[in-house]
Parts: sequence; structure tokens; C-alpha cells
Amino acid sequence: MSAGAPVPFAELCGRSCFSFLEGASHPEEVVHRAKELGLEGLALCDRDGIYGSVRAHTAAKKVEQRVIVGAELTIGAPRAGSGQRAERAPGAQPSVVLLVEDGEGYANLCRLLTIAHADCEKGAASLSAEAIAAAPRGLTAIVPLDPLAPAGASSALMSTLRDAFGERALAATWKHLDRRDGERVAAALAAERRYGPCVVATARPLYHHPSRKPLADVLTCIRTKTTLDQAGTRITPNAEAYVRSGAQMAALFRDHPAWIARTVEVASRCRFALSDLRYSFPSDALCMPGETSDQALRRLTEEGCRDRYPEGTPPGVRAQIEKELALIAKLGVAPYFLSVQQVVKIARARQILCQGRGSAANSAVCFALGVTAVDPARSNLLFERFLSEERNEPPDIDVDFEHERREEVIQAIYDMYGRDRAAMVSEVIAYRGKSALREVGKAFGFSPDQVDRLSGLVLHHEADITEKRVSEAGLDPDDVRVRQAVLMASALEGFPRHLSIHVGGFVLSSEPLHKVAPVEPARMEGRTVIPWDKDDLDDLGFFKIDVLALGMLTAIRKALALIHADGYAALSGAQARAEPARRGAAPAGAMGHAARDAAFDPIAALARIPPEDPAVYEAICRADTVGVFQIESRAQMAMLPRLRPSKFYDLVIEVAIVRPGPIQGGMVHPYLRRRTGQEPPVSPHPCLDPILERTLGVPLFQEQVMQIAMVGAGYTPGEADQLRRDMAAWKKHGRLERHRGRLIQGFAERGIPARFGEMLYQQIQGFGEYGFPESHAASFALLVYASAWLKVHHQAAFTCALLNAQPMGFYSPSALVQDAQRHGVEVRPVCVVHSAWDSTLEPGADPSAGAAIRLGMRLVKGLGEAAAAALVAAREEAPFTSLPDLVRRAALKKNEVEALAEAGALAALVPARREALWRARAPRVEGLFDGVPIEKDRDVGLPPLRPLEQLALDYGRVGLSLHDHPMRHLRPALKRRRGGGRVRTAEEIKASRNGERVRVAGMVVGRQRPATASGVTFMTLEDETGVVNVIVQGQVFADHEQVARHAALLLVTGQVERQGEVIHVVARELDRLELPDGHEVSLKSRDYH
Repeated sequence: MSAGAPVPFAELCGRSCFSFLEGASHPEEVVHRAKELGLEGLALCDRDGIYGSVRAHTAAKKVEQRVIVGAELTIGAPRAGSGQRAERAPGAQPSVVLLVEDGEGYANLCRLLTIAHADCEKGAASLSAEAIAAAPRGLTAIVPLDPLAPAGASSALMSTLRDAFGERALAATWKHLDRRDGERVAAALAAERRYGPCVVATARPLYHHPSRKPLADVLTCIRTKTTLDQAGTRITPNAEAYVRSGAQMAALFRDHPAWIARTVEVASRCRFALSDLRYSFPSDALCMPGETSDQALRRLTEEGCRDRYPEGTPPGVRAQIEKELALIAKLGVAPYFLSVQQVVKIARARQILCQGRGSAANSAVCFALGVTAVDPARSNLLFERFLSEERNEPPDIDVDFEHERREEVIQAIYDMYGRDRAAMVSEVIAYRGKSALREVGKAFGFSPDQVDRLSGLVLHHEADITEKRVSEAGLDPDDVRVRQAVLMASALEGFPRHLSIHVGGFVLSSEPLHKVAPVEPARMEGRTVIPWDKDDLDDLGFFKIDVLALGMLTAIRKALALIHADGYAALSGAQARAEPARRGAAPAGAMGHAARDAAFDPIAALARIPPEDPAVYEAICRADTVGVFQIESRAQMAMLPRLRPSKFYDLVIEVAIVRPGPIQGGMVHPYLRRRTGQEPPVSPHPCLDPILERTLGVPLFQEQVMQIAMVGAGYTPGEADQLRRDMAAWKKHGRLERHRGRLIQGFAERGIPARFGEMLYQQIQGFGEYGFPESHAASFALLVYASAWLKVHHQAAFTCALLNAQPMGFYSPSALVQDAQRHGVEVRPVCVVHSAWDSTLEPGADPSAGAAIRLGMRLVKGLGEAAAAALVAAREEAPFTSLPDLVRRAALKKNEVEALAEAGALAALVPARREALWRARAPRVEGLFDGVPIEKDRDVGLPPLRPLEQLALDYGRVGLSLHDHPMRHLRPALKRRRGGGRVRTAEEIKASRNGERVRVAGMVVGRQRPATASGVTFMTLEDETGVVNVIVQGQVFADHEQVARHAALLLVTGQVERQGEVIHVVARELDRLELPDGHEVSLKSRDYH
């Protein structure tokens, strides 16, 4: 062989970052490096899984690099729950690399991995050598001859596998230019003396390039929970564990060229690729005997149309259904639609509210089946956004379910299909800015305080860490270790930490899943997962059903149930019926009061909410939307009085317009100007009028961009969908530029001005990954209207339901209660004599004011549901006569009694809270007074709690106070504060003029910092009189960063921005406030970024 000539070589033991916390390169990086080096093949064999195999496969197709599917399995029997992967030291247990030769071998590998994970805690796996030996067909086994493995372990493993695999059982050796090289070569020579030619050479790489060695060391420290200074021999002495070329390997093993050549022989028989997988979706759902899936889908669609359109299906909808059914049949995806409807039927049989959303809401078939709720007869939807022949990929339907009952649906799916044919999709939890800095800081040996400050350097939407920010965090920007940690954390970002469960993705299969993918137990009991995420599934063409959770559906169902309940209807005679009519809405009978004796049906009740109620739109235009789905954020509230919704489609626009896409695309202001008559609502060409008419000539939705490309530039539906995809990923992949010339030329050919083409292109860039489909907005708008109707006509029931559906939504229970009180709802405290676990409705003191809310014991921190249930059960047997009586009969623990005392929930038995605390904390002798009549508690004469002490207990235990507010205790100090003018209350701000300079103070109950171009933060301040909306511009936020991010009580100096009744204060200065006398109250805001 001439000098410098390439040497054929295949790397058979490659690893990536999906050997969690071992490999220091992404699968794509390893594949690209293999291509650059001219390798004949690359086997990516991550530890105990094929987690990165799809990414490697996808990358390999693009660069035409041959990739072999494989995995390195740990041999042994770790104790269940040991978390082996996280703590395993290199070589601590022997392992075997299994390479897939054909489809049978792939199925065997998946089955072995499934078994390996079955009896171990998530994150650990192990398999016996005998189990592997029992499944040799279609696999090549390679035993790494690791000197660090227990003595004789590799030799024994090789013997067992050689008996089963024959000559397809090999040994692997490597040289890392360390003191173990001689031992590895000696072990290889011994294997060949015993078995004949059986050794392959490997670089045993952990990373694609030597420059990743420092990151590999950090990963080792994270995995073994040590520091770089203390790691010792846990980290390798050099940077030799990288992907090598054939020539480099030949130089290392010049005395054993056959070990290099044999790698190519092995690679040549491993012909399987993931593109050979034959996955099929279950085809028997909802089919009658002798009926095909296509016939069953047509039958169910026709049945649905008769239900949806009792007077006949509109011609346009009928034509759309026929078009869709034809394409569904052509693509062979009818079984998928049937399975989704079957899941929806499962939920509705259990009276669980659910609703499809996303691109599926573009489908008339989905509407007829009852999967989605957007009527195609009322909407201008685009089916190609959902399903396209040219796209050649499976449909993807998202269905939201009540978040408290979704698990019922998930387990029903498992029961229906069996755990061998159903599993959930994984989600890769990757290191991000804060988590990367935190873990790297620990590896560098920083103190816990330094680690906290280091991780605090990263803001949610800002990647750059400035020297100023480092200094403000109390760290030295010139410290070499700090600089290195920041650089290393940047390198770690995007690396997988672990696998989690996707929010709701389900994969269903017509045959056992382990034939196409390994199945692992999830950390959550009763769940199993396959090792790939949703993007992997898209690349493989697997079908996925998204069973998602939505808290607002839970809240709506609970509100409707409260309205329906006999107790609520009878609170004050005809009051419950009269309330909606008094407010100008449809009769309450439409919500189910007329049939109180009938079983409650939340699905029917929701459907009977009267549409287009003027009172609802009046409240929305006032931005009276605390708790209302999607339009309760301060950013949305700022838009409502400008857009002034007056019909359902306006809500669709409202949901979509306060998004980074329309904002960054410069579409919001032109739309608002046209809506208010400041400029004419014209489109750039008559052919685009049908597309843009409803949005006044301004494209706001993804479907509109696709339709404009089709009608205005001659794109096919498939090409238009590719535009949408490129639009979504243009920052990441940069593929959007290729459409620019095509769009402009297509517009010119149809007489559309070139300036519109340029403008649309800029808008498309603005959409970026944030573009919003109209179908999705329309689905959400239905829930916007329903929740707004409940708030307008049944504020007490709506607030009560929101409290019982927590955690969810934008606002804390404190903010929700304050809003209800401002609307005249009486709210009563937690009480052991009256409260249930959930908050409930009680007759109000003033019948004309409606029902009162009794706060539930679920709000008491430190009190579990089981303790509350025991208390309620004891109370139902007989009223409590005293605190000892309660404690004895409910069998409460001391800490539970303390929680109730601190929450003020014992006031009916011990009126003075300090005394209740004293009694709760007093030592008890168990059983001493059992059976002895208990007298009523006597007052022991302790001084009452001071107001601030009581306030601290209220917020500490319940998270809110019904009778006091922190700002009330700050008013005297604010009045004495010099300079800047008087500090106004929220009530006084209502009388301020537009542009007026003001000062306002309050408790921060919410921060919202959307990823918009302007970097604005919206804050909500609450005082004893109401709330104030504050806008903090990017520079002001940066100048007052620590205060803006962390202060619980805030003084804002700024300028009033007023539009009708809606007022904002645009901040100029921010100052932290403290309660007097060093008192601390647990005040927590809900922050969204």
C-alpha cells in the first residue's frame, strides 16, 4: 500500500452523547466526522439503548455515510433502583456491543433492550450473558476487552457468546496511548489463540474530535458526582478517545492489520438501516365485521355529519369531506383517524371534556367525527396544513383532555391496545443555560452559593453573559475558572440530561412494539416509553396520537358542575336563574338548571353555552379577563381594548395576534390601523382577496401564508407546506432564503407588485418558529369564549372551579380571589367546620349578590388530601366540639394540626389564632384522654397576633389573605417617602390622564416576558385596592435587573399609557420595598417567560 493511501476501516464501537453523561459529541457530529475521515462504516452503539440512532440515521442519509444500528449492553444483574447508569464507572461491569445485521437482528436487539430495562429503575439496565446468547440471529456480538472489568469477566462473556454466535462473536481492542494499551493487546492475542481470528480494532471513541476532551471530563464529574480536582483516575489521562481515520488506526495497529481489515468485513454484513423498518398502525379500531378501515371511516363521518348538521351538510363542507376521504384512502391512514376517534369516545364515555386542536382542526372529517370543534362551515381552513399527498408523512392529531382526568384516558389506551402494542413517546431533556451552568459549576468545585450565582447569570431569552452581569452576580469576570465554566456550560447546552415522557404522545402498533423499538418503563408508574422523541418519529414515519392535558377544560367542567348542582341552584330561590338574564344573557336554563334532576353531562352543558353574548364581549373589551383562557395575560389584556373583539372570529385573531410571529413580522400595527379605519383594508391583488379579506388584507396565520404561496406564486400544496416548515426552522437551518426568488417571481407573473413579495418575505421571517395556525387559534377561541361566559355570568362558580383546578393558568389563587372580591363575590376562609378539600359554594350573606366561596383545605400548605378526607369524614359523623375532639376523631398528626392553626382554619373552635397555635404545638400524650368527655377549650389568655404576624401566616400557609394586604402596612412609610410625588393606589390610578407621570407600588403577582422583538416585560402589581398593569421596556429592565426579576414588593415610577378604561404604567424606575420592622411574608409571583 502506498504511503498516504486511505486504509479501509469501519468504527464498530462508536458512542455519542446518548450514552448519557459519557459521550461528548452529538450523533450528527460523529456521523459527519466519519464521513470526513472516509470510514467504510460507523456503528453508533450507545450504552443500553438506541436513543441517538434516528438522529444518526437522518444525518447519515444527508451525507451518504453508512451507519450501523447497534447498542452496548451492560452485563450483570444490578439491584433494581440502583440508578446504575448514573454512577457506573468505566469497566465496572463487562459489556457487549451488539450490531444489527438484518431485520430479524434488529427485532432481537429491541427485544433484548426491552428486557434489559424491564426490571430496573429508569436510567439503569442490565442483561445476563445467557439472555443475549439466546437471541443470536441477525446480530454480531463484540466484547470490549476492558482491563478495568472484573478479572476474567470479559473472557467468560466471550466464551458464552462464542458458543451461541459462533464466528459472529468477536473481541474488540483499542489503544489510547495509556498504560493499559499493553493489557488490551495481550487480551486480544489471548482471545485469538483460543478462538482463532476474532479481534477487531476500535478507537473506542467518546467524542468525534480531541477538542471535546474537557467536556468529556466535565460529563464524567457530573455522572460520578465529583469535581475535576477530585476525579482522579475517573477521567482519562489524555484526549485519545476520538474518532480516527483508517490510516490513523493502521498506524496504531501496524503489527495487526487484520484487526483493521476485519472491521470492514463485519460492517459489510450489517446491511440493515432504520429505513427498512416496517411499522403499521392498528387497523381494527371501530370497524364492523367485514368492513375495511376506509368504509368504517366513511360510515362514522356520515353519522357525525347527521349529528353536526341536522338540516343537511352544507355543500361546501360535503365537497371538502369527499376530498379529504379520498386523500385519506389514498394515503392509507384511515386507521389512524379511527383510533383517534376511539380515544375521544373513551373520554366522552367517561364524561371527560376533550377537544382536538392544532392543524387537525383544518379537517372537516375530524369535525364530523367529533374530534375537533371548529366548524369548517364557519371557518376558512386549509386541509393541506394538516395532510398532504406530497408531504408523504403521517397525520398528527392533538387532543386536549381535562388535566386531572387525562391519566384515565392514558390507562384506558393501554388497556385497549395492550402494553405490548402501546407506549408513550420520549422527550429528551437537554441541558439549557441555567442547568448547564449549575452542573458545570459543581464540576468545577464552586461553592453552593457560587453555583447559585453562576446559574443566575442566564436570563430566559438571552444567551449572552456579559461581564457586567457576572460582576453584578458577585463573581469575578477576570477569574479564569469562571470564564472556563461559562465556556464549558455553553458547550454542554443541548446535550441530553435524561429521557422523560412526552407531554402526551402515544405510539400504537398493529404488532408488538418491541419488533420496531425498545420499550422501557417510565419513572411515572403505569407508563412505558419508546426511546425516541417526536422528531425522531416524524423522521421514521411513525404515527403518533397526542393525548394532552389542559387545565382550562378541568376548570370549565368543574364550573359547569357547580352551576348544575342542586345546592347552587337553590342558594336563593330564583336567583341562580335570574343572574344571567339580569346581565343581559341567555336564560340559565341553557346551562342545565332546568333539568337539575338529570345526570350532569358536562359535554352537553358546554355545548349549550349561548353563542355571541354581547355581555361577554363587553367584558373582554374592558380586559376584565383574569382567569379567562388565553387572554388573561397582561400582554393580551393590553391588546384587548385596541382590538375590541365583538364576534367569535375576533377572538380567533386575538388568540393569534399576541404572539412573537405577528409582532416580529410587523403585522400587528397594520391590522389595528385597518381595524380602526385609519387605513383601508386592501389586499395587494384581487386574487388574494378571499384569503386576506377576513384579516383586513394582513396575513396573520400560517394557513394564509400557504394559501398566498399557492394562489399568488403558483406553489403546489406540498410546496406550500414545505414553505411553512422552512419558515418554522429558518433560523436553525437557513432554508427559507431559497423561497425568496420563487415567491417574488411567482407574484410578478400574476401581476402582484414586487414590493408585496418583499414585504411578505419579511413577514414570513418574522413569523419564524412562532407562526400560529388559524385552526389552532380557532380551537382555543372556543374555550376563550366559554370561560369568559362563565366569568361574566357565574363569577363565583368560575373562580371556585379555577381554585379547584390548580395548578393551572396565569394567576395565583391569591390573585384569583382578589379578582372575585373586586367583582362582589364574598370569599370565606378555610374552616375545619365548613371547608371540604375543594373550595365550595355557599349561600351568600346577601342573596342578591349571589353565592359565596368557601375556600377549601387544598389551599393549606402542609395538609394532605388524606388528612382532609379523614377530617371531613369525622365531621360528617358528628360536629366537632373542641380542638381535642377534632384531633382525636380525625386522627390528625401534630404537623397537620399546626398547618390548620397557622392557616386560621381552627377559628371556629379556637377563635384566637395565637392560642390555636399554642394548643397545636403543645405536647400531647397519645391515648391519655381517649373515651373521656371533652369540654370546650378554655381561653388561656395569650396576647393576639399582631396584624403583620397574621398576614405572614396567611400567605405562608394559604398563599393569600382575605382581610389584609402587605401594601396596607407600607402606606405610612410611602406617605413619608420624599421626592418623586405621591404614591398612588391602584384605584387612584384609574383617574390618571394619558401621559401623566405617576408613582405606584404593589405586590408583584405576575411577570410575563414574551420572546418578542422588543424584549418587554409585563408586570402585574396588586395593592389593597386593586391591580396595576406595568410595562417594563428592555433597557429599564436591564438597568434594574435584580429588582425587576426578584423583588416581591415594588415601587414603580413611570408614565401612564391609557386607552379607554384600560391603563398601563410604563416604568422608568423600579425600587424594591421591604415590610416594616424586618417582617417577611412569603410572597410568590407567577412568572412566565
